[in-house]
This record gives sequence, structure tokens and C-alpha cells, in this order.
Amino acid sequence: MRISRRGKAALIVISAVLLLAVDQVVKILVKTNMHIGESIPVLGNWFQILFIENEGMAFGMSFGGHIGKYILTTLRIVLSVLLLFYIRHLLLKKDAPTGVLLGLTAIMVGAVGNVIDCMFYGLIFEPSTSASVAGLVPFGEGYAPFGLGKVVDMLYFPIIDTTWPDWVPGKGGDSLVFFRPIFNVADSCITVGALYLLIFKWKYFQTHELTGK
Repeated sequence: MRISRRGKAALIVISAVLLLAVDQVVKILVKTNMHIGESIPVLGNWFQILFIENEGMAFGMSFGGHIGKYILTTLRIVLSVLLLFYIRHLLLKKDAPTGVLLGLTAIMVGAVGNVIDCMFYGLIFEPSTSASVAGLVPFGEGYAPFGLGKVVDMLYFPIIDTTWPDWVPGKGGDSLVFFRPIFNVADSCITVGALYLLIFKWKYFQTHELTGK
């Protein structure tokens, strides 16, 4: 079934609002109900809600202190704006696949979701610690200045949690965890959107966008 240009635009807006709302609601619930390092099993030890915070990069990584954080936030904002304009550009085409538009929208929403944490969470929340749960505070009285808030992560999938066999040189007896990164809904949007476009929609970009046809 072909979707009209107006229908595609409505689908993009609805998808973006829903994904962003889910990302922010989950983060706020975790931030205001859990302390740092607290874990809630969902599917045994295979899937846990494990609350940590990071300085802004995906999957719990950090980059370059405060300057690096400002640079990263700026790059995310630029990426989000470019993606917004590119999605609009594709909407003006009659043959733009809905899947391509949704994949790009997911990446854009993921970038925006983590930018919101960096820009505003430090202004509106108390600090989270391993001993206390953060609460909301009057705007501007939070734990960090504008742009230096921490990103809330909570999705943890340690599918394998064991130790290396004793016979493995240099690793025997050490902890072995797979999958170790802890991430959030925004990170998931970026990853899923990018992988979807790379695996299933690369031919569209190759035949339409890169060649100008």
C-alpha cells in the first residue's frame, strides 16, 4: 500500500514524538527512583535495568572532559538539524521509501534524546549517587550547569556472565561478560536506525542519492 506524502510526514512526526517520549520517560523514571549502580532484573541476569550515568557518548563512554562534552553536544545538534533537513528533502520526493524515512528519524531522535540529557538534566535534577536517589529541583539549581548534564543509561544485557577458563593464557579466572555496554533508548534508536539503513536500504542511497537519480 502506497502512503501519501502527507501520510509519511504524519508517520514521521508520530514516530519521532513517541520514541522521544519513551526515551525521556524511561530516563526520568530511572533517575528519580534508582540510585547509581542499582539493578532490577527483568529476564533473570540476561536483561537488567542497571542505572549508571555517563558524560555523553553512547554505551557509557566519555570523551575529552567538559570541552569534549560541549563539542559532542554541538555535533549532535548539528547532526539532528542536518537529518531534519534531509528528511524534509526526501519527503519532497515521490519515491522516498517509508523505511528510509523512519530509519533516519530514529537516528535523529536518538541524537536529540541524549542532547536533552546533556543540556537540561544538570539544571533540573539533584545528583544521583550510589547511596541516594535524585529528585527534581527548581530550574537552574541542579547538579551541573547548562550543557554539562550526564546521560542516563539503564539497559544492560549481560547474556554471558562467567569467568574465563583457567587454561586461557593471561585471562584464566578473570571475569567474562558479554554483552557489557549499558545504554538507553536513544542509543538503541541510533543503532537500530543505522543498522537498518546499512543492511536493508543501502541500495536506495546507492541508486538514488549517491548517483543523483
